[in-house]
Amino acid sequence: MKQISSFIGKYMAIIVLVVAALALFKPGTCLWIQTSWINYLLMIVMFGMGLTIKPEDFVLVFTHPKDILIGCIAQFTIMPLLAFILGKTFGLEAGLLAGVILVGTCPGGTSSNVITYLSEGDVALSVGMTSVNTLLAPLLTPVITYLFLRTTVSVDVLAMFLSIIKVVIVPIALGFVINHFFGKFTTKVKEALPLVSVLAITLIVAAVVSHNSQQILTTGAVIFVVVILHNLLGYGCGLLLGIALKLPLAKKKALSVEIGMQNSGLATSLAATAFPNLAMATVPGAIFSVWHNISGALLANIYRRMTEEKDVAVGVNLAVKSTNS
Repeated sequence: MKQISSFIGKYMAIIVLVVAALALFKPGTCLWIQTSWINYLLMIVMFGMGLTIKPEDFVLVFTHPKDILIGCIAQFTIMPLLAFILGKTFGLEAGLLAGVILVGTCPGGTSSNVITYLSEGDVALSVGMTSVNTLLAPLLTPVITYLFLRTTVSVDVLAMFLSIIKVVIVPIALGFVINHFFGKFTTKVKEALPLVSVLAITLIVAAVVSHNSQQILTTGAVIFVVVILHNLLGYGCGLLLGIALKLPLAKKKALSVEIGMQNSGLATSLAATAFPNLAMATVPGAIFSVWHNISGALLANIYRRMTEEKDVAVGVNLAVKSTNS
């Protein structure tokens, strides 16, 4: 099982890319995977991550809240600014611009916790940042969106709160408790966790792409460029910020992933309700949902090779080698 998990983890990016292409060009092969399954798939992965977390991990995070504060400030400044600059630079029409900015003003998604885990980053910090950012989003997402678009966005505070509790906190807490009391058993189970995580991400990508294939294929190339740049620049800014602050490598990875990956599902939902007259406003969130899972898989492969404290040049070199190969 350990060898199978290692193999799947090593070739995760290729697996996700192949499945994404199949779902895009032959959506009928993946339509059996329902989008309503996404939260349950994430809950399974969160439970698995809970099995890997020790009490001292969370104690360290919440007794040193500076790192979470850094993540919150970066999340709600870097991504909205990047969204606005890219949208204006590429001259996006009103609907696409609104959708891109909504993606930027939303908090990090639970997928960031999965990718941080697969990247061998600081999972406890990642979960802490996602939880706090999500709880702040009902206030900050509408305010920041208004500042950039001069348009109000209504966010269901209770729904967001219950979602983060159900999808993130409860499964991780359950895994954490089981690991604490049945440590010998969970040691064996942990070998299969990378396999479970990759399978979950693959199913999520297949569901999102297959159910939005027509919309994705009919969208102009420029929005793909903007979404990809938005995501990659988010990763880069997060890594550079971690380097500038001289954070440990595991925290650099967590910060980079948290900033680059957004709750694009929330952005898509908000766009549909906040901008009913802008049909294209939902497109950026749908494309981001697909792309950040693909890029996250690629990034996890790169970050897993970064096992020692090195400067940003290492990450760049690994990225180039990974692309060339």
